[in-house]
Amino acid sequence: MKNILLNPGPVSLSDGVRAAAVREDFCHREPEFFGIQTRVLDGLRAVYDLPADEWRAVTLGGSGTAALEAMMASLLPADARVLVVENGVYGERIRRVLDVHRIEAESLSHAWGEAPDLEALQQRLAEDRFSHLAMVHHETTTGRLNPVHAVAALCERYGVGLMLDTVSSFGAESIPFQSPALEACAGTANKCLHGIPGLAFVLCRADSLRNGAPQRTLYLHLPDWAAKQQHNSTPYTPAVNSCLALDQALTELDEQGGWPARRERYLALAERLRRTLKELGIDPWLPEGESSCVLRSYRLPAGFDYARVHGGLKAAGFIIYEGQGGLASEMFRVSTMGAITDSDMDRLEAAFAKVFAPVPSTA
Repeated sequence: MKNILLNPGPVSLSDGVRAAAVREDFCHREPEFFGIQTRVLDGLRAVYDLPADEWRAVTLGGSGTAALEAMMASLLPADARVLVVENGVYGERIRRVLDVHRIEAESLSHAWGEAPDLEALQQRLAEDRFSHLAMVHHETTTGRLNPVHAVAALCERYGVGLMLDTVSSFGAESIPFQSPALEACAGTANKCLHGIPGLAFVLCRADSLRNGAPQRTLYLHLPDWAAKQQHNSTPYTPAVNSCLALDQALTELDEQGGWPARRERYLALAERLRRTLKELGIDPWLPEGESSCVLRSYRLPAGFDYARVHGGLKAAGFIIYEGQGGLASEMFRVSTMGAITDSDMDRLEAAFAKVFAPVPSTA
């Protein structure tokens, strides 16, 4: 029995993606590989129908955090002053990246899971002290989907560039690419796109690669990757097998109806599970309508700790995620990404019913 991954990446793979990852050995300096690399770069732009003359996709080896760090270090000018919206682990990670690279930044901090305060954000942007705003789209700490379209509108109003962490939303949620404020977003192959780990990417406006930002890193410097990839080359050894897998994953995404269809599939699975858990007396951690389609968080009921829930589900072939930091004793998280079938859901519902079954009375 194979495990079904219900953690927020990596995901359970389709047979096609799994086979593509190891179907053939490629040298990364040969034209056969560069043809695949070009298809992947074009395919990433095509997920949201982005015009090639305005937007560039740049891939590099690493996790979603590698893409995030590359985006911040490569595209922010020397005089950048960044306001970071924080309401979870990954918003706080953005601030850590900026601090490591000594990029001037301030934070608009919220409790983990709290919705961003748009009025407070507007007041901060109205101070006219920030060149950019950075935030997470889907904050997987709690499953909250942050209001990026409203934030993009505020950035437009105050002439502030927007940098988005879309690591856990790219390919399944609406992203405000139509906003002139959005300059770049970071993503990864092994979440909503259903690829394998090892390949990260940044979608950025073509002009942002030529904005004169200082070179703060060697390996993560996006203009170097972009220049080489544009001419059928690569500055360093790329994640070849991850690229093969993503090529197939992007084909499957298109065949399945693109990101809107994937979003609907995720929502259907997430709602099905929410109803099942409600019948078992398990409440969502966030109010209805505030979670992403990708992941939901649920309160641990009295008398249950995470280890017991996780162990029971793992024995049945399902891997879930615990709450992070201080939330570990309050919640568990379940993602509906990946190649999850209706029969998998049948088994999952039965597994949850067994885990949360009332303990028989010994009286």
